[in-house]
Amino acid sequence: MTDRRPTTCMRCAVGCGYRQRAGDDGRLGVRGDDGHPTNGGETCSRGVRETVEPSGERLTEPLIRRGGTLRPTDWDTALGTVSVRIVEALRDGNDNVAVLGSGQQTNEAAYALGKLARGGFGTRYYDANTTLCMASAVQAYMGAFGSDAPPPTYEDIPDAETHVIWGANPAVAHPVMYRWIADSASDDDGRLIVVDPVESATAADADCHVRPEPGTDLALARAVLAQVVEDGLVDREFVERHTEGFEAIVGSLPEVDVAAETAGVSVERVSELAAAFDDRTLVYWGMGVNQSVQGTGTARSLIDLCLATGNVGPGSGPFSLTGQANSMGNRVCASKSSWPGYRPFDDAAHRKAIANAWGVPLRRLPDSSGPGFVRIVDELARDNVDVCWTVATNPAAGMPDANHVESALEDTFLIVQDAFRSDTVELADVVLPAATWGESEGTVMNMERRVSRVTAAREPPEGVRRDVDVIGAVADRVVPELFESTRLDPEALFDEVGALTRGTTADLSGISYDRLAEELAVRWPAPDGTAEGGYRYHAGGSENDGESPWSFPTDSGRARFSSATHGGVPEPIDESYPLTLTTGRRPDAYNTGIRTRFDDGTGDDGDSATAARMHPETIADNLRAFDRGETVIESRRSAVTVRVAPDADVPPGLVWLPVHNPAANRLTLSAADPESAEPNLKQCAVALRAPNGTTTDIAGGSGQPNGTGSYS
Repeated sequence: MTDRRPTTCMRCAVGCGYRQRAGDDGRLGVRGDDGHPTNGGETCSRGVRETVEPSGERLTEPLIRRGGTLRPTDWDTALGTVSVRIVEALRDGNDNVAVLGSGQQTNEAAYALGKLARGGFGTRYYDANTTLCMASAVQAYMGAFGSDAPPPTYEDIPDAETHVIWGANPAVAHPVMYRWIADSASDDDGRLIVVDPVESATAADADCHVRPEPGTDLALARAVLAQVVEDGLVDREFVERHTEGFEAIVGSLPEVDVAAETAGVSVERVSELAAAFDDRTLVYWGMGVNQSVQGTGTARSLIDLCLATGNVGPGSGPFSLTGQANSMGNRVCASKSSWPGYRPFDDAAHRKAIANAWGVPLRRLPDSSGPGFVRIVDELARDNVDVCWTVATNPAAGMPDANHVESALEDTFLIVQDAFRSDTVELADVVLPAATWGESEGTVMNMERRVSRVTAAREPPEGVRRDVDVIGAVADRVVPELFESTRLDPEALFDEVGALTRGTTADLSGISYDRLAEELAVRWPAPDGTAEGGYRYHAGGSENDGESPWSFPTDSGRARFSSATHGGVPEPIDESYPLTLTTGRRPDAYNTGIRTRFDDGTGDDGDSATAARMHPETIADNLRAFDRGETVIESRRSAVTVRVAPDADVPPGLVWLPVHNPAANRLTLSAADPESAEPNLKQCAVALRAPNGTTTDIAGGSGQPNGTGSYS
C-alpha cells in the first residue's frame, strides 16, 4: 500500500484537500487533509463517496462507430480517424471544428486543450460547460470591477454578521462551506437570510426565508436597492469615493411596492432584506441567479447592493458559489472567453503576445471568443461545423432543449473524450477513454482563487489515457509544431501558464509545483514565490492613511454600478402551459450524475431520482393528469413521464425536477442571457397530462446513465 499523497476533491469548487492512496486492490482511499489551508481536514460524505466509489460505467477502451454501433478499437485507429477528420474539416475553414471543454479538467489539461483549439485549429467555436453555470457571474464581476472572480475569500465568512444566500442551496451543493456559513450565522450577532422559491435544506435553517416567483430575482433585487435608498442605508462616503454610476441607477429604480408585487414578495420582506445590508454582509448566489436570461443583470444587482451599502471589504461582499471543481481554473487558463490570465480576447497586443508565446501565426488566432456553448450547438444544428470534440462534458444531458442538442450532435462527426459512459457517448463516432480522479496529475483552482494539486495515486486502467496525453497525441497528428512533445508534462504546462499570466490580474507566476508541495494551496494573484492574494481590490489600510485602500481594474479605477431592469421571464405561463418548471440539485448527485448512478440509469436512491416534486395543492388541481403515481410533464419542446413526490416545500404552481437529467432538459428552453450566453435553465412553462406510454422516461433519456461535467 502506497503512502498517502495530497490531492484535491473534484466534486465541487470548495477545493477541499484530501490525502489519498491506492490499496493493494487498486481501490482509492481518501481522508481529509488536516493541514490543508482550505478545509483543515473537513470533508463531506458525497465528495468522499464520488472519489472512492463512483458507480458509473467506466470506459476502458477506445470505441469507433461501425454500422451504426460503437465497437472497440485500438488507440492508433481511434486517433488516426480523429486526426484525419479534423484535418479534412480544417481545410474548409478554422471554424469547421468545434471543441467543448469542461470545468472538470485540470488547469493543465484545460490550458492544453485551449492552446490546441485556439492556436492549433484557430477556431472560434470553442467553449467549456462552465458557460452553462458561471458565465453570468463572470460578466457581472467584469462589469462591476473590471475583472472576474469574487472579491471575498473563505476567511471573510466568520467575520460576516449577516449571510444572504440567493438562489443557491449550499447545504446540499457545498456542504463543507455551508458549515462555515451556518457557524457564523449562529453567532449572537449572526443571521442567515435565504432567497429561494423552494423550501430548500438551506432555507430550512434560515432566520428569514424570502420566496420570489421564479425568474423575478432581478425585480426583487431592484426593490431591495430602492428600499435601501429610501431608508437611508447608503454608505455615501464609499459610494462617492470609490464608485461611479450611482446617481444614474437611483433614477432608474422602480417603486418598491410595484417591484415587490412583480416578485411576489411582500414589502415587509423587502424591508427586512434591505435592513440586512446595514450589517457586515456577505451575499452568496448560485444557479438560481445565473441560469436566467437576466442572470448577468441580477448578479450585477446583488453587487450593486454591496456597493451601495459599503459591503465591499473584509467580512462582506459579493460571493458567487461555483459548482464544478475547476470552473475558475478553466476561465483563467483555458483561452475560453479570455487569454490566460484574463488577457482581453480582442486586444491586439495580448493576441500578439499569445501568438509569439505559442509560436503560431497571429492570423490563426480567432479575433472573437465565439458565441458560447449553447450557440455553438446551434451552429452544429445548422450544419456549419463538421467536427465536434467534447472533453469531460455531457451536453446531451446537461444542455437545455435536449432533443435539439441530440439532433445537432448526431449531425456532426462527434468525438467524445470522457471517463464514463454518458448520453453523449451514445451519440459519438469515436470515443476516447480518459483517466479520472486519482489517476491524473495537475492542479485545480477553487472558488476563492486557491490553486492546489491533484495527484495520481494509481495508474489509469489499461487502455485508458490521461487527458493531457490524449490532447498531445491529437495535436501531434494535426499541428505537430504546437507542443514540444507528444506526451505533455503537466508541470511544464503549469509553468507555461504561469509565465503567460505574469503581470495580469490573475497572476500565477509565483506558484509552482514545488511551492504547492510545501504549502498545499496558494491563492492568486501570486506574483512571486512568497506572495498570496487576499481580499481582491483592497490594499489594506484606511481612508485615514491619506491613500485609497481600494483599486479596481476599471478605466476610472472605480467600481461601477449597473442599470439593469426586470424584463419579464422568457416563457410566461398561459392557459395551455399553466405551471412553472424549475430545476435544482439533489443531495446525492452532481454534474449530470454519472458518478452517482447505477449502470442501468435508474438512480441510486429509489424513487427520488426520477420524481417530480409538487405541492399537494398542485396535485389536487390536476388530478386527471395522474395515473398510479405518475404524470406527464409537457413543455413546448417535449414531454416526459415522471413519478410524483408530493412536497409542501415546493410552492403551488411550481414543478421541481433534478437538474441536468437528460429527460428533464428535453423540457427546458434554450433562451440565453444576451450578455453571458448562459441558458435560462431555471424557468419554463409546462402542463401536466395523463400518461399514455408515448413519452420519454425521465430515468434516462437515452437509456444510459447520466454523464459528467455539464453542470457547475
